[in-house]
Amino acid sequence: MRLALLALLARGPAHGYELKQDLEQLLGAAYPQPNVGQIYVTLGRLEKSGLIEGEEVAQSSRPNKRIYRLTDAGHEAVLAWFEEPADEPRVRDEFFMKLALAPGSGLADQIELINKQRRHYLNTMRNLSKLAAAEDRDNRTAQLLVEGAMLHLQADLDWLERCQEELE
Repeated sequence: MRLALLALLARGPAHGYELKQDLEQLLGAAYPQPNVGQIYVTLGRLEKSGLIEGEEVAQSSRPNKRIYRLTDAGHEAVLAWFEEPADEPRVRDEFFMKLALAPGSGLADQIELINKQRRHYLNTMRNLSKLAAAEDRDNRTAQLLVEGAMLHLQADLDWLERCQEELE
């Protein structure tokens, strides 16, 4: 969340609620909606760490609002974030840990675990398909997010198939 907020502030100064709306509009309904309280807590931490600075702006009919802008250090941090590749493929996978530990525990059957996980992935895929259909067609970013999630799910389903073949 912190680096996403820095990237949004690279476009120009904004207050917390504007940043929340920008994230929601950019990422669409498939992405978990940010909590405005979490955004303000994160902004406070970013300000304490010197990556942003805030300024109180008076409003005539409302309470004052705090507008945030990037500092040079914040600009450098978001530049560094864009330069580094994302994390490596996940090797620590909770489902795989269950699958590996099931036989020795005597508490779960591996094939039943695979089938339950497959049903969960298929339900998630159906929900994402509904979101994709309902999503604003002009929001390519949100469409790409949903498409990427569905491709990851398809890869996970293929992997479950491989696990089942290996175990049977």
